[in-house]
Amino acid sequence: MFKRSTGQNSDRPATIERVTSVLGTGLNWQGKISGKGGVRIEGIFEGEIKLRGLVVVGETGKVTCEDLRANTVIIAGAMHGGITADKLEIRSTGRVWGNVTVAAFTTEEGAFLRGQVTMQDHPDLELKSDATSDGEETQVQEKGNPSES
Repeated sequence: MFKRSTGQNSDRPATIERVTSVLGTGLNWQGKISGKGGVRIEGIFEGEIKLRGLVVVGETGKVTCEDLRANTVIIAGAMHGGITADKLEIRSTGRVWGNVTVAAFTTEEGAFLRGQVTMQDHPDLELKSDATSDGEETQVQEKGNPSES
């Protein structure tokens, strides 16, 4: 009665459901992550994320992003800002401060969300204009003073 079609939507390009890049513990990064791929953030990231693929905020990760946009988002650390995704999972250690717009949403016991959840069949991820060609991977752009190393 409530069964949903499990076939892949032909309007959506194939996504990468694995991590291809890691921002490790102890790293602080400001900038923009865009393209196609999967990223795991264990350090501190502040900026913009628009990714055709997977974003994982690990337990030690802290992200500040006005509107994170990706196909699949898994939060086990801290996220400050909105999330627009096809799938969102907030793990038991995950903390989200912001509104989310998703097609599928799961949480574990102990997960925290302060914001509104809007469910849509196909959220507009706005990845077409920023997405790279199929052969390219995730691009990370740094902002800030290059003399600070």
